[in-house]
Amino acid sequence: MTYLTRTGKPLPKTITDQADKAASDPVNRREFLALATSFGATAATAYSLLGSARPAHAASHAKVGGTVRIQMEVRGLKDPRTFDWSQIANFTRGWLEYLVTYENDGTVNPSLLESWEISDDAKTYTLNVRQGVKWNNGDDLTAEDVARNITGWCDKDVEGNSMAGRFAVLIDPATNKALDGAIEVVDSHTVRLNLPRPDISLIAGMADYPAAIVHSAYDPASLLDNPVGTGPYLPESLEVGVKGVLVRNEDHTWWNAGNGAWMDRIEYIDFGTDPSAFVAAAEADEIDMMYTLEGDFIDIMTSLDGWVENEVVTMASIVIRPNQLAEIDGAAPYADKRVRQALAMAVDNSVLLELGYNGRGVPAQNHHVGPAPPEYADIGDPVYDPAGALALMKEAGMEDFEHEIISIDDAWRKDTTDAVAAQLRDAGIKVKRTILPGSTFWNDWAKYPFSSTNWTHRRRGVQIWALAYRSGVAWNEFGGANADFDAILEEALATPDTEARRALMAKGEKIVQDEGVTIQPYWRSLYNHTREGLEGGAHHISFEIRPGQLHWT
Repeated sequence: MTYLTRTGKPLPKTITDQADKAASDPVNRREFLALATSFGATAATAYSLLGSARPAHAASHAKVGGTVRIQMEVRGLKDPRTFDWSQIANFTRGWLEYLVTYENDGTVNPSLLESWEISDDAKTYTLNVRQGVKWNNGDDLTAEDVARNITGWCDKDVEGNSMAGRFAVLIDPATNKALDGAIEVVDSHTVRLNLPRPDISLIAGMADYPAAIVHSAYDPASLLDNPVGTGPYLPESLEVGVKGVLVRNEDHTWWNAGNGAWMDRIEYIDFGTDPSAFVAAAEADEIDMMYTLEGDFIDIMTSLDGWVENEVVTMASIVIRPNQLAEIDGAAPYADKRVRQALAMAVDNSVLLELGYNGRGVPAQNHHVGPAPPEYADIGDPVYDPAGALALMKEAGMEDFEHEIISIDDAWRKDTTDAVAAQLRDAGIKVKRTILPGSTFWNDWAKYPFSSTNWTHRRRGVQIWALAYRSGVAWNEFGGANADFDAILEEALATPDTEARRALMAKGEKIVQDEGVTIQPYWRSLYNHTREGLEGGAHHISFEIRPGQLHWT
């Protein structure tokens, strides 16, 4: 039987051949669904390849109107390419949309794209822009808009532009701009990407939160004052650290109140970083939905009448990493591999999971590739040897050095980092703990010499490596640069066959683990809570809140 993409083209044999291997394994099923839909299959086709029907969603009657109040940090706006936290995008999602969306079951669905094709060699992408879409100023959405945005993503000289890491295959290293001829406008609603080498990750990259599609009149300085977009809402107000409000755009002809714009008003309310404040707000009837919740507060919220617990298993995580480029008193202590290895050897990741996250997850192996994608290779747990760690630190001449570990002041990130500090002290390594409020911490999150950072779920290990571990990318907070690792990553990005890619991942995982690049201790299950009767607010695997899905029943 021939299985077709949305455009009627047969799915590549390298994709369909993997269906039998994935059918009986829930982990492999998720990756297969992601891979097949990335190559253009509908979700229904991808499920049928696995011999099953796509799970049906319970029907509910959506009411038009009302307000939803959401607990979430309210951050300042900036160029979407430089968005570094999901919370920023969750506010701008009211009017800025994406080419594709990524769902909790692993499928990738079209949004501003109607469909796409990827050549069998993954070197040619044909993007079919959805016809009939209007910007809220009345302009048509065209292929020129999509090509312009992708060209902007490829501008590596824009400070903090993480999209350049996702689209590195299209960038000319001599100019730090898009390669000539790489982004081709075929007609008014078709864009062709001509890659110099294969890359299977581009569609997934289009779903990530910095990939919001902006108008030609877009100006980062006037994102709030001139909110031109294709989405159904408009910003009414934004007070950083306090509150952000979206209101339905009644004049937008592309959307209407019965088609993904049910709410009159969406309020994001900032209660800081203390989960006890979130619970108090719920008890005081000040909110209808939580962004996310951790630790003992999950059970407390679940016990409250009128609230629904939502859980999703993810590859979200935390890293406690030394920055190899950071200088302290004129020296770069973490450029020495022995120092980095000693820090990792002194820490038991299972202890960090228990003390930092109440055991609600699974231990990780310090290489930032999780067991959800089948490309994951189990290379074994990192060595835990406190005595050996101190010996290595002494060998590096650093036994008297005091390591300052910095974290934000919230619960699970603070608790996990505290547990790292405690284990280092138990091993005889000197540690100073510094805890900063979020308003201060996030200003320099990628530059601290030794600190913890949370990371969102990505569909594949190659995605997170391309974003944060490849040499020179904007989000490489580790300061690492390893030519062998970069070469493995490039080859893995060009390899659609899961088994072949897993062999490459094993090599890359070993490099990251052996080099002591990071302490990446566990993978998190994520939880949030919504009021009974609110639909569309269950926890997304990538921390997305989609205003167009929220409604009361």
